[in-house]
Amino acid sequence: MHRRHPEIDPQLLSETDEQRQLRTVLRDLYAEASGVEDVRKHLATPRGYDEALWARLAGEVGVHGLAIPEEYGGSGFTFAELAVALEESGRALYCAPLLPTVVLAAHALLFSGDRAACERYLPRIADGTLTATVAGFGPNDRPDGVGGPDESREFAITAEQGSSGWVLRGRVDFVLDGAGADLLLVRAGTPAGPRLFACEPAPDTCRRTPRRVLDETRRQALVEFSGAPATAVGTAEEVEGVVSATLDTGRAALAAEQAGGSGHALDATVAFVAQRHQFGRPIGSFQAVKHRLADVLVALEAARSGSAYATACAAIASPQLPVAACAAAVVCSETFRLATAEYVQLHGGIGFTWEHPAHLYVRRARGAEVLFGTADQHRTRLAGLVGLATRPAA
Repeated sequence: MHRRHPEIDPQLLSETDEQRQLRTVLRDLYAEASGVEDVRKHLATPRGYDEALWARLAGEVGVHGLAIPEEYGGSGFTFAELAVALEESGRALYCAPLLPTVVLAAHALLFSGDRAACERYLPRIADGTLTATVAGFGPNDRPDGVGGPDESREFAITAEQGSSGWVLRGRVDFVLDGAGADLLLVRAGTPAGPRLFACEPAPDTCRRTPRRVLDETRRQALVEFSGAPATAVGTAEEVEGVVSATLDTGRAALAAEQAGGSGHALDATVAFVAQRHQFGRPIGSFQAVKHRLADVLVALEAARSGSAYATACAAIASPQLPVAACAAAVVCSETFRLATAEYVQLHGGIGFTWEHPAHLYVRRARGAEVLFGTADQHRTRLAGLVGLATRPAA
C-alpha cells in the first residue's frame, strides 16, 4: 500500500531557469512552424506530421534526447525537462509521435535495463532518425488470470522460437503510431511467461492497418504479426514491472500535454471574449462569462499541480509514481474536457465550425481521456493503491 501523504521536495514542483528557457524556445518555435494551419496541412501527408520540424526538435533543441542518458546519445536531463516539451507540444497541438517514441518506447527500453537494446535504439531515438512505439501494453492485452498448459495463449500477441530466433504472431489494435513507427516494442506471451521484444516490422510478416480515430493528430493502427522476427529485450522477470512503469510514465506525459492544451484553450477564449462586443461592451465583462472562465482557471491550476507532482515523481523514479500518475490522469483529463468545451461554447457560432481550431482541441481532449484508461478506471486503481475500500457496483 502506498502512503497517502508522500514526501517530496517542493523545489521539484517549481520550474528551473533552464526549464523556463526551454519553454520559451519551444513556444516560439511552435508559433513559427506549427500553427493550426500547419497542423491541418501535415495531417494530409502520408506520415501525418512535419518531418522537417521533427528533425529540428531533435537536432536544434534536443527534445528527443532530454530524458535519455548521455551514454545512449541523449542530454542526460530528467523527465521534468521532457514534460516541459510535452506541455508545449500539447499547447500547440503538435501532431508528431513524441508520446509513443520519446516517452513510451524510450522509457520501456530504459526500464528494461537491456544495455544492448538501449545502445542499438536510443541514440537513433535521441537524434530523431528512429520513430518507435509499444504494442501489447494495454490492459486488454494482459493475462486474464486463467492458467493453462500454454500461458502464452493469455496474450493478444505470442512469441515462439523459430529456426533463426524469436517470431511474433497475433494482433493488437489501436497502437499509437502503429502504421508508421520504425520500431515496435512488444509484450508477448511465451510458454514460459511474458517477454518484451523489439521488432523492426517488415510488410511480409507485419501487416499494419491505419484506423480511423476521433483525434486525427494522434494516429493509431491495427498491427498483425504473422511470424515477424523479433529480439528479446530485458529479462522475463522484469516484464510486468517494465510495462507498468512505462504506462505510468505515459500517463504523466499525457497529463503534461493535457495541461498545455487546457492552457491554450483558456488563453484563446479569454482573448476572444475580451475583443468580442455585444450590447456595446466586451462579452467577457458579463458576470456569467467571468464565472465560467473562473471555473476553467481553477480546474487548470489543479491540473497543473497534478501534472507537476506526477512529473516530479517520474523524474526521480519515486515509488509514488503510480499514485501520482493516476491522480494526474483523472484531474488533467477532466480539466482538458472542460476547457475545450468552453473553448467552443464561448466562441459562439464560430466555435462550432470546422474552420475554427477549437474542434481539433476537443477531439484531442476526448481521445486523450481514454488513451491509458478511463477516469473511472484510474479512480478504482488509485483507491486500491492508497488502501481505500471500494464498494461493489449497485
